[in-house]
Amino acid sequence: MKETKQAAASPEARAALHEVLAAFEGFKAANDQRLAALETKRADVLLEEKVARIDAAVSEAQGRLDRVLADARRPTLGGDTPLARVDERKAAFDRYMKTGETPSLLLEAKGLSEGVASAGGYVAPAELERQILRRLQATSPMRDICQVRTIGAGTFRKPVSTAGLAASWVAETAVRPETTPPTLDVIDFPAGELYASPAATQALLDDAYVNIDEWLAEEVQDAFAAQETAAFVAGDGVNKPKGLLAYTAAADATATWGQVGYLATGVAGAWPASNPTDKLIDLIYAAKTQYRQNGRFVMNRRTVSAVRKFKDAQGNYIWNAALQPGQSASLLGYPVTEIEAMPDVAANGLAVAFGDFEKGYLIVDRAGVRVLRDPYSAKPHVLFYTTKRVGGGVQNFDAIKLLKFAVS
Repeated sequence: MKETKQAAASPEARAALHEVLAAFEGFKAANDQRLAALETKRADVLLEEKVARIDAAVSEAQGRLDRVLADARRPTLGGDTPLARVDERKAAFDRYMKTGETPSLLLEAKGLSEGVASAGGYVAPAELERQILRRLQATSPMRDICQVRTIGAGTFRKPVSTAGLAASWVAETAVRPETTPPTLDVIDFPAGELYASPAATQALLDDAYVNIDEWLAEEVQDAFAAQETAAFVAGDGVNKPKGLLAYTAAADATATWGQVGYLATGVAGAWPASNPTDKLIDLIYAAKTQYRQNGRFVMNRRTVSAVRKFKDAQGNYIWNAALQPGQSASLLGYPVTEIEAMPDVAANGLAVAFGDFEKGYLIVDRAGVRVLRDPYSAKPHVLFYTTKRVGGGVQNFDAIKLLKFAVS
């Protein structure tokens, strides 16, 4: 389980929350006007545009609130290295980054790429690794909702039980026959290599006021987060994580271990014309009770924009904005995570997922970030070839269900 600190209700978080609530109230009022106009068969183009603008404002405000809260959560990475030694290594690494000097402390920690000795780099100090992981958690929504484990090898092997241990009732003195043993399987989570090569001028590196750790972490965060998130959703598992949607999707009633179950909307590429909320309720209850307790919806912003307009049988919006810092917007009482890499609503598209992602999907980080300083390939700029190893995949196929926009 990932270790985080709960974000405090800072003034910035409270202001962002107030903005979300105000925008959503405006959205409900405008959308009610739009629906009333449609009922009288007097569609108003200007009103449609107004609803679309306010809907976009709600999404932007929610995004700002999510970023404020996520940025306050920092992963805890402990270590037993004496403080003086840590400071010494940090200073040595800074000298390497700024001047190319390779002190003995870095030579001791040199890491070479497998099979390519000339492609070696230097293991970054723990402070830089924490900076990068913290920023990734703030910008990679899958890391915020899934289980994250740090490993020391290239592959993490996890034994899982695909069929539980059987039990039976017996009398006090009755014979106790052997019960059926559990069926075990082993799932491998190999860590693929992710890299980025930010560039800096020597003038920037010579600036004594520049924090190299902050600069490098900021440069690689967006590139790493975008590639990670896309892989966690749809990666093919070849030199990268295997994404949730890369596994075989099967009708939930017949899905077996190794397949992700789905429910169909009954309409190809669209929500049902009447009672679309029923499909979301069916998706919730496709998951077993133990996975609904910490369940959440996952979809992209365009799908969010569609479901935000849905109402229940009593005419109440099924979407609710967060009411206090630390909460997420909710749909039918369950939190919603926007992940842009999720597909749009389209024929046979798997645009909505629901379940307990912490139990369902595992992300593995190979400990250590390596940096190779290259002052030659892009003169007069200095490149910093930065690599980290990350993997991922489904670890419990019962914990997550999908909504397929298809007839069956």
